[in-house]
Amino acid sequence: MKPLADVSPNTWAFLRDPMIAPTGFREYDARWQYPEGINLPGVTALGLGLGTQMHRRRIEPRIAVANDYRDYSLSIKNALILGLVQAGIHVQDIGPALSPMAYFSQFHLDAPAVAMVTASHNPNGWTGVKMGFERPLTHGPEEMGELRDIVLGGEGEAREGGRWERVDGVMEAYLDDLTGDFKMSRKLKVVCATGNGTASAFAPEVLRRIGVEVVPSHNELDYTFPHYNPNPEAMEMLHDMADSVRASGADLALGFDGDGDRCGVVDDEGEEIFADIMGVIMARDLSAIHKGATFVADVKSTGLFASDPVLQANGAKADYWKTGHSHMKRRVHEIGALAGFEKSGHYFLAEPIGRGFDCGMRVAVEICKLLDRNPDQSMSDLRRALPKVWNTPTLSPHCPDEEKYETLQRIVDRLVPMKGEGTLGGQRIVDVVTVNGARVMLENGGWGLVRASSNTPNLVVVCESPTSKEELRAIFEDLDAVIRQEPNVGDYDQTF
Repeated sequence: MKPLADVSPNTWAFLRDPMIAPTGFREYDARWQYPEGINLPGVTALGLGLGTQMHRRRIEPRIAVANDYRDYSLSIKNALILGLVQAGIHVQDIGPALSPMAYFSQFHLDAPAVAMVTASHNPNGWTGVKMGFERPLTHGPEEMGELRDIVLGGEGEAREGGRWERVDGVMEAYLDDLTGDFKMSRKLKVVCATGNGTASAFAPEVLRRIGVEVVPSHNELDYTFPHYNPNPEAMEMLHDMADSVRASGADLALGFDGDGDRCGVVDDEGEEIFADIMGVIMARDLSAIHKGATFVADVKSTGLFASDPVLQANGAKADYWKTGHSHMKRRVHEIGALAGFEKSGHYFLAEPIGRGFDCGMRVAVEICKLLDRNPDQSMSDLRRALPKVWNTPTLSPHCPDEEKYETLQRIVDRLVPMKGEGTLGGQRIVDVVTVNGARVMLENGGWGLVRASSNTPNLVVVCESPTSKEELRAIFEDLDAVIRQEPNVGDYDQTF
């Protein structure tokens, strides 16, 4: 196969030639617009490259493969399987699935590798692959870079011995693993919001199995996404969930993204609880059971993981790490943390609670168990018990994929010298943490973050104030003024 790296996608005139945009190989996922950024022969080349990577790493040539329910995902998966089989890989096809069901299949089938065809929460027209070798981990920057070089360099190697096998029964095993013999001892009425995505085929059943009364919200599979794109980090989905809670009198709403690895929460008063704040609520409960536990939080997350007095009293330790499901899974695994929480809604619940990978269904079950352990408290009671902070949703100004990392570096270079002297929102900057972009720490405990999105052509901006909404706005505006010195940074995707 000829090298692909130096060839523009526009030079291919026929679908029989492989086409892969290099920008689709991201930090921890592979994602492209289809067919503009990748065509079916390109997906086959990706499969051939992934199989070649397995052989180079001396991994047993067997892989579990699945796809989400988007109408074009089956074609993408079949093209990927073709390349894997050409590479001499035994493919165990578990059929349509959630990403966490695919991750579960690695354990269930004792498979050494996994590949899940999904665009996650990206809009229709996107596709991608989440893949991994060492369970429960998925590819990080090193593995993605190696795979990119193999594929774009035309280094995929065909071998004998590849075959395809359809494996049934994984969905039922996954549901059994999630619910076990647990049943709610208190009545709980939950809005189950799936945005017509793949989680529609799973989440209502999971909740009913544990004895929850389900209020359906957009639970029909429909990949035109007629109501909103299923993304529980987006205010559009959270507002719709809040409206459903108020209309139904439910105890809370649980919302899931397109491939089911994230979970969003709205409480009984219709208040949207951002995932990092929900993580603190869960960490309080879990640290009472597991004293001295360590919790990993991504750099977009609230400072309460380190400052909350209840967590401190329980001996909990906080570790702030890079944003991204692959980074977070790896960090939780490496330091033996009990759980990891990411503001985007990825939760990583390790043994003895979960298996360490991000699973929105597991989170939903554990939130219900939390409420069962606290029968006299509502979700709003648990929210109000936390120290009050004001924070933004995740804000994403547009910045071209090819330019965003260099743009971010120039912004970071402006922010770092402001330590000790500069201010945001009238508060002195006491530190600038650069583990993932720049998290600007303020003297009163507030902060502002700017980083590059790993999955989309955007920067990411998040701010928090321990004082007031007005101060939050001032912190954001001052940070945005620094960002706006870069002319290629566009409009934000949402406001607050």
